[in-house]
Amino acid sequence: MCIVNDIRVEPLQLSLLNDYLYCARRAALKAIEGWREANAHTVLGELAHEHADLPGYEVSKGVVVWRSLPVWSERFGLSGKCDIVEVITDPESGQPKALTPVDYKRGKRRRFDNDDAQVCAQALCLEEMFGVRIQCGAIFHAASKRRREIELSATLREFTENAIAKLRHLLSSHQVPSAILKPACEECSLFNICLPAVTKDAAVSKRANASLFRVQTQ
Repeated sequence: MCIVNDIRVEPLQLSLLNDYLYCARRAALKAIEGWREANAHTVLGELAHEHADLPGYEVSKGVVVWRSLPVWSERFGLSGKCDIVEVITDPESGQPKALTPVDYKRGKRRRFDNDDAQVCAQALCLEEMFGVRIQCGAIFHAASKRRREIELSATLREFTENAIAKLRHLLSSHQVPSAILKPACEECSLFNICLPAVTKDAAVSKRANASLFRVQTQ
């Protein structure tokens, strides 16, 4: 449990923040109703994380690399893990003086607000844990084997903090939002559970439910 604004709350998973910014209904179906499903995209994503998900550390070109590091924030009520954290230590104290969270994504190099916010949220956790201001993060895109640097600007930090607050409000409402049908829906692992073509419209959903009831009672 975490204390946010003097209220005890369950910590939000960092991955759920990404889900929320991708689709609020997806996040609610997972967190409120408990739905989980796999598809080709989620399997490929797991394969892209295979090496980063092995806990441990290594030293590469003078930089310490932490893999699969558990992180949390009491201030924002977050928990999860960083795929990779690149660490530069102070030679005298041996303490971290610079940290860079690096997230692994399965696709080609492209910019998505939800991915940037997830990296920013990881940075917020690391800053609270280690007392080090983090200037940038990065995403490694497995399909193109390219790295994209992310500036942790004031704008991105504000966007991320607002998204965290909105996600917590959504979950406290215990209400699953209506679907919004868009091209990205077919790539979602919950597509066959969400049924956005049907549930996006109350009238269509009502007719579908009535039709299903008739079939079941025949």
